Amino acid sequence: MSSPSPRIGVVGATGAVGAVTLGLLADRGYDDVRVFASARSAGRQLGEHTVEEATPEALSRGDIDLFLFSVGTGASRELVPHAVRGGAIAIDKSSAYRLEPGIPLVVPEVNPGRALEGGKIIANPNCCTIPLTCVLKPLHEEAGLVRVRVATYQSVSGAGAQAMERLRSEPQEEHDLRMDWDFDGEEFDEESKLRAETRKIMELPELPIQATCVRVPVLVGHAEAIWIETESELTADRARELLAAAPSVRIEEFPSPGQAAGEDEVLVGRIRRDPTVDRGLALFLACDNLRKGAALNAIQIAELVLQRERITA
Repeated sequence: MSSPSPRIGVVGATGAVGAVTLGLLADRGYDDVRVFASARSAGRQLGEHTVEEATPEALSRGDIDLFLFSVGTGASRELVPHAVRGGAIAIDKSSAYRLEPGIPLVVPEVNPGRALEGGKIIANPNCCTIPLTCVLKPLHEEAGLVRVRVATYQSVSGAGAQAMERLRSEPQEEHDLRMDWDFDGEEFDEESKLRAETRKIMELPELPIQATCVRVPVLVGHAEAIWIETESELTADRARELLAAAPSVRIEEFPSPGQAAGEDEVLVGRIRRDPTVDRGLALFLACDNLRKGAALNAIQIAELVLQRERITA
């Protein structure tokens, strides 16, 4: 006898990530899905779904097995505890819980075991941390990372559906790409989050990582230029072999956000020696930040957790 379909709730369903989440759930055959958003969206139809208001009472009723949260940090801090109180597992995309001690921060291709530790809250990393760690892991396992430098070029979809609409409607010369991130000391919090999250996922708490993050006038797809130094020699050819075999990674000669949009893999290329340092490599990646950078990664976490629950039930 097959197990019953899990009851899944999508909180923030009317946003850019929420829309992709619903499409991916449908593609993967999940048919017991309810959708939640703010009061102003309650009653709206999303395909066959009617939006429910995401209130503490609605999320704590105990009639949902697993929630996928794609809302702001403040809303997550308010609502996630109520979902957990109702007995559900919560996978949260905001930064609310990512660096909290004891709460797993998971990229299934990198640290899947952390999703199986039994916690009720699991954090979904930043949309640049996910592809970065997918690429760094096989290189670290082969040669050991000494230092990482990264520059990110992040599309406006990372700032939400309204930012995407502004980019579509404004003349190019009027595009306002001022950062939507807060300052954290001498850098954007996006940069400090990228460093701290990568260290946590890779379990390398002292790894030197320097990041520069910028927003670019692209609808979907983040790109990252990466420079690494390794403990032992790692040739560009060997790095290419390792990345070609890595899960959810695809080699492309010249990765671009346009190529990555709509794709589930992290595209990586421009793999070459960095002659300015000993044992250095340079490479470039692109990733759909709404799919693998957000919604897909959360669903992959959910599938690990649901498998865990079936095993332990």
